[in-house]
Amino acid sequence: MKYPLLLLIKLYQWTISPLLGPVCRYYPSCSHYGYGAIDRHGAIKGTALTAWRVLRCNPWSPGGVDHVPPRKHPVWHERLRHRRRHRAHTNALGA
Repeated sequence: MKYPLLLLIKLYQWTISPLLGPVCRYYPSCSHYGYGAIDRHGAIKGTALTAWRVLRCNPWSPGGVDHVPPRKHPVWHERLRHRRRHRAHTNALGA
């Protein structure tokens, strides 16, 4: 689902965005932010981040620099990675 969304954003950037001109109050523009958010965080969380960004991009917003937040791994993911590394290390020593 991630890649069709990225394609839609690219189509928007190539077709509609040049006609509108630079209207976004933030840097990077909302479409670039959306592309980066979906690419980094996946379809669901990236779409949610993009929707929140578009809602904030209004005439009453001060704007400014707003980069895509870094991806955070949950605790269970870190434990799983540690366990896999430990198991690989143990197998390498035993072989």
